[in-house]
Amino acid sequence: MNIIDELEWRDAINQTTDEDGLRELTAEKSVGLYCGVDPTGDSMHIGHLIPFMMLKRFQLAGHHPYIIIGGGTGSIGDPSGKNSERVLQSMEQVHHNEQALTAQMTKLFGQDSNISIVNNYDWLSKISLLDFLRDYGKLFNVNSMLAKDVVASRLEVGISFTEFTYQILQSVDFLHLLRHHDVQLQIGGADQWGNITAGIDLIHKELGSDTKAYGLTIPLMLKADGTKFGKTAGGAVWLNPEKTTPYEFYQFWLNQDDRDVVKYLKFFTFLTSDQIAEYQKSVETAPEKREAQRRLAREVTEFVHSPEAVIEAEHISAALFSGEVKELTTSEIEQGFKNMPSVELAAEPENIVELLVNTKIESSKRQAREDITNGAIRINGEKIQDLDFVINPEKEFDGKFVIIRRGKKKYWLGRVNG
Repeated sequence: MNIIDELEWRDAINQTTDEDGLRELTAEKSVGLYCGVDPTGDSMHIGHLIPFMMLKRFQLAGHHPYIIIGGGTGSIGDPSGKNSERVLQSMEQVHHNEQALTAQMTKLFGQDSNISIVNNYDWLSKISLLDFLRDYGKLFNVNSMLAKDVVASRLEVGISFTEFTYQILQSVDFLHLLRHHDVQLQIGGADQWGNITAGIDLIHKELGSDTKAYGLTIPLMLKADGTKFGKTAGGAVWLNPEKTTPYEFYQFWLNQDDRDVVKYLKFFTFLTSDQIAEYQKSVETAPEKREAQRRLAREVTEFVHSPEAVIEAEHISAALFSGEVKELTTSEIEQGFKNMPSVELAAEPENIVELLVNTKIESSKRQAREDITNGAIRINGEKIQDLDFVINPEKEFDGKFVIIRRGKKKYWLGRVNG
């Protein structure tokens, strides 16, 4: 199947500048293509992942992806969809973020000869102001620039000249990659359409109208309820395991709505059409098994993190579901209980009744004794019904944690001081 046909089947194409020409080009040779990300932070989140999943598909189909880490464009900031200017970062912070994003991209795409990671600071920083105005500014019509959606949306509240010129810099990127690396296709999110077409216009003005250059955008990802994909109550879902643990990452995918899961299998996994059809059938006939969500969580977690991260996430999930938390390692406790209520504990042993009251897990000693006697309290997975039981915080989990459970589902993580 031609890569363009595959993307169409996956509902992954929003717009193309010339679909027939692009299909013909990708059928006849290995194509250079690119997508960029600005180092506005030190990690991508899953919203960023969408166009790069498409880039990965091109790579697997034998084409050559170029990834631009936008050290140049990121130093000035693009005009976001918000009604305000971006706060400029120090160049020290920009360079730190560049390194972090380069490491993430290397992990996702590998380090073989069929992938190139470049930084547009390397060529944009060499253009003087006069050269920029003479060589590129003359080729851009202000009226056309104002008509671009991302600029037009900002006209009422205002936009600085710095952010206004962003589309020129991104256009220079496309021209540079075509000239020096034969990159003929740029892909991006739906909001990048104006920047992409501006780049193609620049190429045609500089290299001739018959120069083959193409653009492709990915649809805006919305959930079945109409809200934006990728956001949770806790904020963005990051690819950096320090910001979003692999367990949290796995759980995000596992908890997807039945109405969305097949779409996400198409977008975020490399399963075949036959495999996805089987999962679609399971969603329709046995949704309670959540087989599609489980496969989605496994595939994306393995792609972003590792097979070991999947095993660990499933181990944590099984332990929390069964209550057998004693089987977890200290590292797994840190992941699985990261967002659960926590209490501070002293390192010294303490009577269970006193501990429950002192941490306010129980409202009174009477209530604590009643819950203990009735078997409602578990410490580190073990049911405790002895009112004289003494909790030794240093006994389990390297002396760092005590897991307290009241009832069937209410957990607290005791963090040991000292």
